[in-house]
Amino acid sequence: MTIKTKLCGFSNLETLNFAINHPNSPALIGFIVNWRKSKRFVDTDKLKNLLNVDKKKSQFTAVLVKPDSRDLEKIKELPFDYYQIYDCDPDEIKSIKSKYNKKIISAITIKHNEDINKYREYTAVSDIILWDSAGYHKSLSWDYNLLNNIPNNFKKMIAGNIQFDDDIDKFKKICNYIDISGGIESSGVKDISKIDIFLNKVKKVNDKN
Repeated sequence: MTIKTKLCGFSNLETLNFAINHPNSPALIGFIVNWRKSKRFVDTDKLKNLLNVDKKKSQFTAVLVKPDSRDLEKIKELPFDYYQIYDCDPDEIKSIKSKYNKKIISAITIKHNEDINKYREYTAVSDIILWDSAGYHKSLSWDYNLLNNIPNNFKKMIAGNIQFDDDIDKFKKICNYIDISGGIESSGVKDISKIDIFLNKVKKVNDKN
């Protein structure tokens, strides 16, 4: 599979512009819009300014944990292409998708091995299925090999303690998208050099296959 990238947790214009204008720019760029526990949380007023840029080839993703109507109404006019949603059941996601006309990334958090198969409940209402650690804003690892037997008839994304210098080849066999956040940071801040290395590394892996 060709690997696409999602860089997540942007909160300042300098690093955002670097990612957007990179020759191997990410397919998706994510912003934490309602999870205040995250150091990457960006309030609505700041988001309005931050997102007032030319996205070019990238698409913007609002990362939402169990959003209520107030959360969703606050951001409905912002230029998000995707909503990445945690902790909502399929009916809730179907309602959000219909009302706000956004593409949906449904996040499955992995606490136990059997959680892998929860994706079956969400494929009908999702454009992408994301498997992530149960740490939310904390970058925790889990066994990506659990995805080896998941079918390839829908778009798959993985997240959870992925690092800028990881072996991308191992992900290419199991997913369409890699979602990275903490792995492109230094001391909790997005690191332009790590973003550059990661995006170039993914391009190189795609080119050789």
